[in-house]
Amino acid sequence: MIIQPHILSKAIDAALSTGADFADIFVEETYSSVLTSLNAKPENAVVGTLYGAGIRLFFGHEIVYVTTNDLSEAGMVKAALQAARSKGDASKIYQPKELLYTPVDSIHTFGDKPWEVNREKKFHWLNSLDQYARARSSLVTVVEGHLNEKFQRVQIANSSGLHKYDERAYARIVNSTYVEDQGNKEVTFDNVGHMGTSELFDQVDLKKLVENNVDRALLLAKSEYAPAGDMPVVIDNGFGGVLFHEACGHGLETTSVAKGSSVFNGKLNERIAADCVSAIDDGTIANGWGSLNVDDEGRETKKTTLIDKGIVTSYIVDEMGSRQTGYEATGSGRRQSYKFAPASRMRNTYIAAGPHKFEEMIRDIDYGLYAKKMGGGSVNPGTGDYNFQVQEAYIVRNGKIEESVKGACLIGRGIDTLGKIVKVSDELQLAPGMCGSVSGTLPAAVGQPQILVSSLTVGGRAK
Repeated sequence: MIIQPHILSKAIDAALSTGADFADIFVEETYSSVLTSLNAKPENAVVGTLYGAGIRLFFGHEIVYVTTNDLSEAGMVKAALQAARSKGDASKIYQPKELLYTPVDSIHTFGDKPWEVNREKKFHWLNSLDQYARARSSLVTVVEGHLNEKFQRVQIANSSGLHKYDERAYARIVNSTYVEDQGNKEVTFDNVGHMGTSELFDQVDLKKLVENNVDRALLLAKSEYAPAGDMPVVIDNGFGGVLFHEACGHGLETTSVAKGSSVFNGKLNERIAADCVSAIDDGTIANGWGSLNVDDEGRETKKTTLIDKGIVTSYIVDEMGSRQTGYEATGSGRRQSYKFAPASRMRNTYIAAGPHKFEEMIRDIDYGLYAKKMGGGSVNPGTGDYNFQVQEAYIVRNGKIEESVKGACLIGRGIDTLGKIVKVSDELQLAPGMCGSVSGTLPAAVGQPQILVSSLTVGGRAK
C-alpha cells in the first residue's frame, strides 16, 4: 500500500459531499530513469520519483479532476473538498460503499528493480550500440542510445467499493544511427522494450537491432526517391501496425466516439473491411509493452476484439465512456500519471494474423510499393486522414521486390484503407511505441502481419 485505506475512505466521503455520483482516487509512486549515450560516451542521466494522487468526481457526464502531492489525511480530504465544492451544493448526497481490498494477480514477471541494477551495466548496453554500429560500417558518423526505465506503484479506490494495488515496470532501449556516404546523410532508428525490467537487454539481440539500423541507413544513402501516385502497397508486419493504431485505433476509443467526432460512430455491427481483417486490443499479453493487470481505473484488463472478420464488434471503453455511450467498459482507462485524468486508450493493438502468405502478396503486384519499415507521421483523429513516412521501401515490379527507394509516404483515410485490405499474412509481429492523447503519453504496442492494400496514395517525386 502507498497510503492507508482509511485515508482513501475519508477522501471519498469528502468528494461526494456536494452531490457527485461517483468518485475515484489514483495514488502513484513512480521511479523513472532515462540514460543517454552519444558515440559510446555517457551523455545524460535523469533519475527521479513522481509521487502524488489524482481525485476524480463525476456529476452526471461532467468530470472534475484535482491533483495533490500531499498524501496525508488532511491533504487528501482538502483536495477532495476542493473538487466537490467546484460544483456547489446538491440536494442529494450519495453514500460510498465500504472499500473492499482485492489483491491483483499479476500475469507479468519482473527481475531486478531499476535502482538495483548497476548503472555501469546499463551504460555497457548503450555503449555496445556504438561498437556494433561502427563494426558494421566505417560510414557511421553518430550513434545515439537511450535507456528508459520506469517502476510504478499504484493504488486505486472508488466510491463503488473498489480498492486495488498494483506494480508495473517498463524498460526500453532506443537506437538512432547516422551515416554519411559520399555526401549523402541519412538517419534511421529502432527500439526494443517490454513491460518488465532491464534484464531484457541481456536476452535480446542488440547486435542485430543495430546492424539492421546501419544497413537501412546505408541503403537510404544510395537510394533514389520514391515515385508518386496511386498503387498497391504491401505494408510489413510489426511496426507497420502504427498506421492502424493512429488512423483507426484512436477513432475506436470512446474518447472520440462519445463526442460523435469519430468516423466509427454508428458503425457497430457494420462491415467495414474484408473477412481477412480482424483487429484486437489486448491488455493481457504477459510482459507485453502495452499490457496491464488492471487499468488506471482499477478494472481488470481484457482482450477486446474491435473488428471481427471485417465487422466492427466493440469500442475501446473507459468508465466515463461507458456512462456516456452505454457500452461495457473494456479495462482501457489509462493515464500517463496521476497528473492526468484517465481516458479510453489502446494497449497492445494489432491486426490479427490472416490466411495468406507474404510471398503471395508480392506475386500479386505488377507495379507497387513494399513498405518494409514505417516511420512517423500525422493523423487527424476526427477523420482518420493520415500521412505516414516510410523509413525503408522497395519497388515491386512484376511480382518481385526490386530496388530500394527513399522519401516515400503513405497518404489516406483510415477507414477507407481498412476497406482496401485484400490480403493479410500469417506472420503477426508486435512492436513497442509511445502513444500520446488526452491522458498523456503511454506505452502502447502496435502490430500486424503483412497486409496488401489494393490501392493507396504514395507520396514521392513525380516523374
